[in-house]
Amino acid sequence: MKIFSRLVVKYKKFIIITFILLAVAGGMLINSININYDMVDYLPENAKSTTAISVMQDEFGSDTPNMRVMVSEVSVLEALEYKNNLSQIDGVLSVTWLDNVVGKGALIATPIEFLDRAIVENFYKNRNALFSVAIESGQEDASLEQILELIGEDNAAAGDAVNAATMQNMAVSEVIGAMKFLVPIILIILILSTTSWLEPLLFLITIGVAVLINMGTMVLSKDISFITQTVSPILQLAVSLDYAIFLLHSFDDFRQTHEPIKAMKLAMRKAVSSISASAATTVIGFLALLFMNFGIGSDLGIHLAKGVALSFVSVTVFLPALTLSAYKLLDKTRHRKLFPRLDFISKCSMKLKTPFLILAILVALPCFLAQSKTDYMYGMGSMTDSTRAAYDAEKIEAQFGTENLIVLLVKKDDSGKEAELCSALSAMPNIDSVVSYTTAVGVGIPEKYVPPEAAQQFYSENYARIILYTSLEEESEQTFSAIENISNLTEKYYGENYYLAGQSATLYDMKNIIEADTKTVNLVAIIGIFLVIMLTFRSLLVPFILVFTIEAAIWINLSFPYFTDSALSFIGYLVISTVQLGATVDYAILLSNHYLEERKLLPKKQAMLKSITDTLPALLTSAGILATAGFTLAATSTNFIILELGLLLGRGTVLSLIMVVFVLPGMLTLFDKAIGKTTLKSNFYRKDCK
Repeated sequence: MKIFSRLVVKYKKFIIITFILLAVAGGMLINSININYDMVDYLPENAKSTTAISVMQDEFGSDTPNMRVMVSEVSVLEALEYKNNLSQIDGVLSVTWLDNVVGKGALIATPIEFLDRAIVENFYKNRNALFSVAIESGQEDASLEQILELIGEDNAAAGDAVNAATMQNMAVSEVIGAMKFLVPIILIILILSTTSWLEPLLFLITIGVAVLINMGTMVLSKDISFITQTVSPILQLAVSLDYAIFLLHSFDDFRQTHEPIKAMKLAMRKAVSSISASAATTVIGFLALLFMNFGIGSDLGIHLAKGVALSFVSVTVFLPALTLSAYKLLDKTRHRKLFPRLDFISKCSMKLKTPFLILAILVALPCFLAQSKTDYMYGMGSMTDSTRAAYDAEKIEAQFGTENLIVLLVKKDDSGKEAELCSALSAMPNIDSVVSYTTAVGVGIPEKYVPPEAAQQFYSENYARIILYTSLEEESEQTFSAIENISNLTEKYYGENYYLAGQSATLYDMKNIIEADTKTVNLVAIIGIFLVIMLTFRSLLVPFILVFTIEAAIWINLSFPYFTDSALSFIGYLVISTVQLGATVDYAILLSNHYLEERKLLPKKQAMLKSITDTLPALLTSAGILATAGFTLAATSTNFIILELGLLLGRGTVLSLIMVVFVLPGMLTLFDKAIGKTTLKSNFYRKDCK
């Protein structure tokens, strides 16, 4: 460490120039990052719904429709013209309408009244034509712009592709919008907790440089999810500002007795080990996401962990160089300490530590059970009422109702068996109609006598395609139960030789995969952080106490949706269960570390009182920044996943702070003797054990 600190001091100008150039390069590369807005792409390749899409593309040359386009006040011929124009738009893979089912020739030659009404009204009703459109992944925004230009303001477009396009437009603006609110608030918090007007600026520059470098390195990935793009810079800023604060505060302490260069070398030697432990717990929390089969975990985990690691490097290399170049300005901009003394909180915590501990246990146990029964949402949810996407969706539903399309692919071997299956499917609840070769054309009519454009919609070389028009919600217990029933029924006729595609089928796969993933992620995060704490404190009991303290806060946080009878986004659950543990366990580490040091000199009660008093300003600053980041995301985002994630982060940080300040002291003092016996070289003060 001595050699490292000497090198940083010696080459400070080179370090500053290098980091600034890297940050500029990172900022320039941000616009080159490929953003993925389709969560389906993160399913494992062997997922049934993923395989179904591949089979359908190979066999039928088309994708599952992800957009509904409605054109009003049109005749059949005008609708066909619109269909042709839609097909010409870049990014449109396929357009399905009534002519694909009954044949274009039959549709033109036969009066609409003589066609099967149940089939017709899925596509054409009250002179409104409804097209099912498949948009290429990544082309949603550009394709939607051309589609809206074609159909005009009076018509409507809705569906997952429209939601994806809307999110593409919102993602970057929401990050900027959140930063506009977040940075000034963080500045205020930092000004209150420091003694120089310049210090907060140095903190933000240091972490800002790391954020830009991290964002720039994302260009090396094939693509990143829009969730990673939105939350990564904000979380990196919020969870790693502590490192900069700790180093500079240590520098200020050594400045009282040493000249600047010597003070910085000493500060680096003292602070780096503590910062390393803090960064390690956060990185491990993020890296636990890599153990998910669902690819969004790796996407989030890699870039968030990389961001924290880069912040650590920036704080330990760039900040010392920057501070030594600006220490004269730091001295000139000194001000009195603005943070008020909060001794009454320390006294309250000590006086009521036993009631707080009992209350926490009484609350934590039912919350643990409640959070395990919380319902989760796996889709992208609805857009806000202020967007055209939501308005258009309501407009289409008013004419054609809620439509949830499920595509079933079965082996093409027996039309009689296919007809029996279709009949059985038609009898199932919430299935409005079943469209297949046997229902639209007939069992006894050979394929060669049917117009090719109609037959090709249902039969490929190896598979028969059956389209189920349902009134099911995109995701719900009823929907997932229906998917299971459809699968079980199909197995009776075709065994394992079938595939299910469609948004609900995809979400059903996501549900099953993620339910298994969450157990693995939480276990890995807890074990990893437990080991870091054990090595940091060289103690067997302290890791149990600290992990329980933060886990209890997580249980309480995640139980809110259960008690309010609402569903929770799986993204929010995954991120908060790792972020809250990895980031806020630092609060428990800080307080416990102070307590163990003070315990060598004082009896346990006095040691704890002093520890709370000394660490409370740092705890409030750190928690204030992280909670502000969360609540700012919630207040500025119109995407419900980001909004919910922000709310969970803000609320979880506050709960972790409460647990550390008011519950952890009771646990540490209660198990004081056991901690002394299970901690290597504890050297506790023993003259007065009261």
